[in-house]
Order: sequence, then C-alpha cells, then structure tokens
Amino acid sequence: SFAEVKCSLCVVGIQALAEMNRWREVLSWVLQYYHVPEHLPPKVLELCILLYSKVREPQVMLEAGGSWLRAQANQGLPEFGSLLELYLAQVLLPLGRFEGAEELVRGCAVCDSEQQLRFLATIGESRRRWTQREETRSAAEEQQDPATETLLGVLSQKLLTMLTLLRRALRSMSNHFYLLPYKKMLLATFLLYLVVVRLDPASPTSLPFIYKLVQLFRQAWAAVLSPIHRPPIRD
Repeated sequence: SFAEVKCSLCVVGIQALAEMNRWREVLSWVLQYYHVPEHLPPKVLELCILLYSKVREPQVMLEAGGSWLRAQANQGLPEFGSLLELYLAQVLLPLGRFEGAEELVRGCAVCDSEQQLRFLATIGESRRRWTQREETRSAAEEQQDPATETLLGVLSQKLLTMLTLLRRALRSMSNHFYLLPYKKMLLATFLLYLVVVRLDPASPTSLPFIYKLVQLFRQAWAAVLSPIHRPPIRD
C-alpha cells in the first residue's frame, strides 16, 4: 500500500542521513511527511529512538515519543508494548525522568498488571542506580574540595609573593629614575638634534653648541653613574 511504501522510503532516508552524519536532521525530515509525531509508523519511531539514543541525544525524542505513546490510536497497535519499553529504556530512564516514566506506565490502559509491575520494577532499579551514582559523585567532589583548597592556597601564596617582589622592584626603579636630571637630559637631546639634523659640524658657528652638548653629557653621566662604576670618558 501507499502507507507501507512511504514508511519504507522513510526508513531508507533515515539510514542515509545517519550514514552521512546528518542525524540531527532525521526527526525534522520525517515530520515533513507525517506532520505530527502521533502519525509516525512504529518502525520509523523505533529507528528514531535508537538513532538518537546511539548518538547520546535521547532528549530529542522525549516529546515526540511521549506524544506517540499517549495517542489513543497508537495504543491498540501490536508494537505498542515493545515501543513503550524501548522509550522507557532509551529515553526516560537515561534522562532521569523517573516520575514521568511511572506516570506513563500507570496511565497505560492497554498494559496489564503484570506488564505494569515489570515496568515499575525496572524504573525502581534504574532510580536506585541513579541515586547511587549521584551519591558517589557527590562524595568524590567533597573529597576533592580540601585538596583543591590546599592547591589554591599554595598558588595564592606564591602569587602574593611574586606581586610583593614586583612592587619592590618597581619602587626601586621609580626611586632611581627620580634622581635622573630630566631637564638636562632633555636639553642635551634637543641640542643633539640641532647638531646632527639642523647644524653642520664643520661650520665654526656650531662649535659652541657642540661644546655645550659635551658639558651637559658629562654632567648627566656623573649624575647617573657612581664614581666606582663610571667608565672613563675620552674627549
């Protein structure tokens, strides 16, 4: 029939998208042809649940699968029980939706008491394992906190020591720079510019400027360096 051919083509399309690593487009692509999740064929819904569970994105099928299972028209299908079990195992329980799973099972009119008890036992076991994992993870985080605080304390102490040394070095440099004769050095730089750029050293008019520059350089040299470390200056 037309419905079977359409379902078969959608199955092939889902497999093709998965092989091309375009699994994010699968659900939206399928809904282009079936419009609402309640109209999906059981085989298509099963493939979608398995696909998104395999890529660890079960939350994509959370709303679509729940809508399909709550539709009255789908509860009479022979595949309903297996799809309900698949939806619980691959979507609700991995996401920790235990209350929603119990509500879905208790509200299932086509499930007999034995199936409901089996589903509720599976949900209870999954909840117990989930609680144990949460408690184990919380205990591990609490054990890591003292070690983390100790490490942060050591790093903070080292950082504080480095900042203190840096502040002392900057203060020493600033005190040293305050002793430099800024005005004389600026004047010497200006005269050097005049001599090199604007004056001709061979001209007799430039000799007084050169002599003044040498005198200022000697004074600046004497102010910056102490007599012990001062190298000799040759004329």
